[in-house]
Amino acid sequence: MSLDQETVKRIATLARLKLDAERMGSMQHALNSILHFVEQLNEVDTSHVEEMVGGNRAIMPFRPDQVTDGNCVDKILGNAPEVTCNMFVVPKVVE
Repeated sequence: MSLDQETVKRIATLARLKLDAERMGSMQHALNSILHFVEQLNEVDTSHVEEMVGGNRAIMPFRPDQVTDGNCVDKILGNAPEVTCNMFVVPKVVE
């Protein structure tokens, strides 16, 4: 399969690329070489290759879905620069 200049112009328009006349020839050559490579890949016999769903087939461990409150208010508030009544104090941003 080979692309003509009209098809390359259409692809450039769809990709929102502005191609001048001197770049049109190089783009046509690049796209044709890509399509030629894809045609070569189609010739490879993959009938004996198992299909892959994903690259990683490892089973991920799941933790139990349990709701906890953490019970570590002192640790959390220990990072705050200013605390009042077990709450963070933040600067006023709206006047």
